[in-house]
Amino acid sequence: MAEDRIILGIDPGTNIMGYGILQVQQKKMSLLASGIIDLKKLEDPYTKLAKIFERTTYLVNEYKPDEVAIEAPFFGKNVQSMLKLGRAQGVAIAAAISRSVPIFEYQPRKIKQSITGRGDASKEQVAIMLQKLLNFVEMPHHLDATDGLAVAVCHYFQSNSPLSKNAKSFSGWKDFIAKNPDRLKK
Repeated sequence: MAEDRIILGIDPGTNIMGYGILQVQQKKMSLLASGIIDLKKLEDPYTKLAKIFERTTYLVNEYKPDEVAIEAPFFGKNVQSMLKLGRAQGVAIAAAISRSVPIFEYQPRKIKQSITGRGDASKEQVAIMLQKLLNFVEMPHHLDATDGLAVAVCHYFQSNSPLSKNAKSFSGWKDFIAKNPDRLKK
């Protein structure tokens, strides 16, 4: 991961999609932009998906992020809601991939924990902590914007963690054993 970079964070949604754009220079974060894509007035679900693709592509072209971090869908009220959210997330991912921007996905609890220290923090608690971290004065009208920003900040924290730098990935037990022969009992 590059030290200086721009991270686009996305909180996908089919009514309101939040985004935040974070600039990192010399290990210092600053807010470039945040906002929402309001899709409530669009009735057709496929028109909403087209708008998500169009606006995400615009953000990628405009801000030229080095990485996109996106919140993973979670099972909430019902399966239909999760499917709609998954489609919105997929279209946003496709927009970034179409511009060859790497994607990173984080669970909602991981994002909240990364920002506030608590995985069950409220949207308001996350927004207040982001306001302190990034020194912005005016709180956005829609907390979906700070949710998108939280995803970007979470990605920055996770990618700069000493634990993530030392983390190894394994494709299975054989791979684990091959990479850790010293851990076998003889």
